[in-house]
Amino acid sequence: MFPLALQLAMLKESKKDYKGMKTKSKRYSTSLVLPKTLVLVGMMGAGKSSIGWRIAQKLGVPFHDSDQEVERAAGCSVADIFETWGEKAFRDAERRVIKRLLNSQVQVISTGDGAFVEAESRELIKENAISLWLRADPEILYERVIRRDTRPLLFDGDARQILEEMIERRYPIYAKADLIVESNDDAHEATVERVMEALKDYIYD
Repeated sequence: MFPLALQLAMLKESKKDYKGMKTKSKRYSTSLVLPKTLVLVGMMGAGKSSIGWRIAQKLGVPFHDSDQEVERAAGCSVADIFETWGEKAFRDAERRVIKRLLNSQVQVISTGDGAFVEAESRELIKENAISLWLRADPEILYERVIRRDTRPLLFDGDARQILEEMIERRYPIYAKADLIVESNDDAHEATVERVMEALKDYIYD
C-alpha cells in the first residue's frame, strides 16, 4: 500500500504552484512548436535532465524532472524512499507525479530510468506525450553513473554487472519510444541539436 506519509505529501504538493523550473524561458524556437509534452526516457546517466532542460530552454516551455518532483513531494531523496518504503512506493509516487505533469501544460519532462519500464507509466506517456529515448553506449553510462552515489538500484552488488543486466532488460522497452536519439560523449549542445532535428522530422513530416 502507498505509504500514508507519502500520500499526504503528494496531496499537499499537488496543490502548490511551484514557481521555479515551471517558469517559461524567454527563449523560443520559431521553427518548432511542440503539439504535446515531450518526455525523455532512458537509462541513468543518459543525460535526460541536462538535455531536457536545454531543450525546454530552446522551445520556451517549462521543464520538470520527475525524480525531483517526487523528492519535493516526499520531502526526502529517491534513495531514502527506496530504503524506507521500497521500490514499489517510489514507482507509485513516480506514476502519480508523471500523471499530474502530463495533465498540465505542454512542457519537457525527464523521467527516471525505470519510469518507461513500468507498464502503467509507459501507457500514460505513450497516450499523452511524445516519448524520446536518449540512448547511450553502456560504457559511457557506466563512467557517468559511477561518479555518483545517488543510484539506489546499483547499491547491491557489482555496479557494472547490475548496469549491464538492466540495459539488457530495458533497452528493448525503451525502443518502444516514439523517437530515439543518441546521447554520445560529445557536447550537450550536439545532443540537443540531434533531438531538435528528430522532433522536427516527427512533428512536421
